Amino acid sequence: MSVAHLLITGGAGFIGSHTCLVLLEAGHSLVVLDNFANSSPESLRRVAELVGANAAARLQVVEGDIRCSTDLDRAFAAGSIEAVVHFAGLKAVGESVAEPLRYWDVNVAGSRCLLAAMVAHHCRTLVFSSSATLYGYPEQVPIQETAPIQPINPYGHTKAAVERMLQDVAASEAGWRIASLRYFNPVGAHPSGHIGEDPSGIPNNLFPFITQVAVGRRERLQVFGGDWPTPDGSGVRDYIHVMDLAEGHLAALQVLLNGGDQLLTLNLGSGRGHSVLEVIAAFQEASGRAIPHDVVARRAGDAAETVADPSLAAELLGWRTTRGLAEMCRDGWAWQQANPNGYAS
Repeated sequence: MSVAHLLITGGAGFIGSHTCLVLLEAGHSLVVLDNFANSSPESLRRVAELVGANAAARLQVVEGDIRCSTDLDRAFAAGSIEAVVHFAGLKAVGESVAEPLRYWDVNVAGSRCLLAAMVAHHCRTLVFSSSATLYGYPEQVPIQETAPIQPINPYGHTKAAVERMLQDVAASEAGWRIASLRYFNPVGAHPSGHIGEDPSGIPNNLFPFITQVAVGRRERLQVFGGDWPTPDGSGVRDYIHVMDLAEGHLAALQVLLNGGDQLLTLNLGSGRGHSVLEVIAAFQEASGRAIPHDVVARRAGDAAETVADPSLAAELLGWRTTRGLAEMCRDGWAWQQANPNGYAS
């Protein structure tokens, strides 16, 4: 594949930083636009360090906000951008319920501003970071891309709205190549332990909470619900190693850049479910640490089981996950142990 000049919005975040690493290793040149609201410039410094060999020369960082046309123009001016990978956005379900307007502003209005800038700068190729959240309570598991879109929280509504906007844009004129990637539950870290997930404040997701309990930053973990209709009563999710997810973005980008007009919507997951209690047990094994936990009442908005049918991504991208739960726990623990306070370490 020929190498390209890419704009990565939100490239300093958890999934963004690991994808930047994979894209740099594939030879691409990157401009990262990030306002560092929930990320650290340190992640990108470490990405360049891990890639080595002239990576720093192929990685430009523009501090700015996707809602600001001036910042977007600066990012596009930093190189002749051939494609955009769009990660920038807010992603905490609970927070979205409390602050829906902020979520609609950043996730939907921000994406609209980005698309307007792409039009202005004659760039029509986009990989969008979507979410399995927009399936809501799935009617069938595993979940196919044709399943009903029925989000149950503002975060999910914003992802569904951006997907709708992308469909409208693709239908408005020829030349658009778009992939919406619906992630399931990204976890783990780069095997070096040098980059990983560093949420600000109390983690919203299971995996970083487990790692913080293991390292002593948090006392105990709450398991929401022990009476789900699952083998052990705890919720079942499809966890995907962040490196597999990053490689999925590279595969999607290659398919877009090598083809004509496209509008792809793909699940990125493993197709395997693991219960919360299974994940705790696997992490205890990987870390050699006990994870004290309490089973408490179910949380509003949770489903019993959410697992992807990833067969379409395998067919269209030639991509599938290659790392299992043991590797997710091993790599997540390597990161947390080496960086007990995240990038502030």
